Amino acid sequence: MPSIGIHASHEQIAPSALLAAMRDAEAAATLAELFPGRLQVALGTGEFSDEHITGDRWPRKDVRNARLRECVDVMRALFAGEVVDHDGLVTVDRAKLWTLPAEPPRLLATAVSAETAALAAGWADGLITISQPHQQLERVLAAFREHGGDAKPVAIQVHLSWAATEEEALRVAHEQWRTNVFPPPLCWDIATVEQFDLAATHVRPEDMRGPVLVSADLPQHAAWISELAELGFDAIYLHHVGQEQQRFIAAFGDHVLPAL
Repeated sequence: MPSIGIHASHEQIAPSALLAAMRDAEAAATLAELFPGRLQVALGTGEFSDEHITGDRWPRKDVRNARLRECVDVMRALFAGEVVDHDGLVTVDRAKLWTLPAEPPRLLATAVSAETAALAAGWADGLITISQPHQQLERVLAAFREHGGDAKPVAIQVHLSWAATEEEALRVAHEQWRTNVFPPPLCWDIATVEQFDLAATHVRPEDMRGPVLVSADLPQHAAWISELAELGFDAIYLHHVGQEQQRFIAAFGDHVLPAL
């Protein structure tokens, strides 16, 4: 059985801004020194909603993939204590980290598609994805393992909604998460909060089932999590999309995790 964690957040850097990689490398090194063995950093190719504030052109996905790889190489060199100069899609001039952990944090790749998982397998220390139909998850895992990630850990973040009644669980999912159900590339390329709201205008409550695991039945949630474990994930992070987190943590801690 994999490790099950209630609500975990993973930082994504957008490599279209090198400053993000430098900032995250410095922050990660410091946190890894303060909390040895407890930090891992999840890296992705970013979203336009974060990046448009720089005023730069939003790159194509293949360019973002290449820039991410360069940023990963820069971060690893910094974690090794090197003075880094780099000229490519990103430019670094004599960068150095002065606080170094005894062991650098693991760099995980974030991937939704099999294509991204395959590209990431060569550089990532592990993979994290999100809950999707099982056939798609199997393709993502297979692509990662077949391209060099076979011995590396794989994790999944599960978006779920639980409440005392089925109606309330569905209402919470629709109210809090309807702007987050769009598949790529739409979710990457929307620029503003207002555009996300506009795109979500036609999302119906029943459309939330699938992107979010919605149920008032705690044994059903346990069964869903067990199915993900059987696919081969080493860690499963549970993200309740509602705002009432204390009841969720208590209920899942008392009833769902022990059932697993």
